[in-house]
Amino acid sequence: MIGRLNHVAIAVPDLEAAAATYRDTLGARVSEPQAEPDHGVTVVFVELPNTKIELLHPLGEGSPIAAFLERSPAGGIHHLCFEVEDILAARDRLQAEGARVLGDGEPKIGAHGKPVLFLHPKDFLGSLIELEQV
Repeated sequence: MIGRLNHVAIAVPDLEAAAATYRDTLGARVSEPQAEPDHGVTVVFVELPNTKIELLHPLGEGSPIAAFLERSPAGGIHHLCFEVEDILAARDRLQAEGARVLGDGEPKIGAHGKPVLFLHPKDFLGSLIELEQV
């Protein structure tokens, strides 16, 4: 059901410093910051030949990333994002198998302009999973 790894998301306390680490120290191509108010984050994408790294920073009060950084002040891996052909079919199959979809269960538009859903980490070996329709 899942396709390729789209990105690994890392929550960071300082978005500018994190972007500079990937750009200046590692020589990666790094996007400009992009505000995603529906998700409570500002994101920067690090482009790699085979995938991306998404740097996440809190945007606004109540950001889920702010809560993550309270527990892990230095930051860390937040989620893995996998591509799926049909997000609604994937959701329905996963729910039928007992997986929990976070939120209201309806896809939202993610940072790439495509529908996304998040799956409960307790159902996936402690890892938050994002599904993105290709």
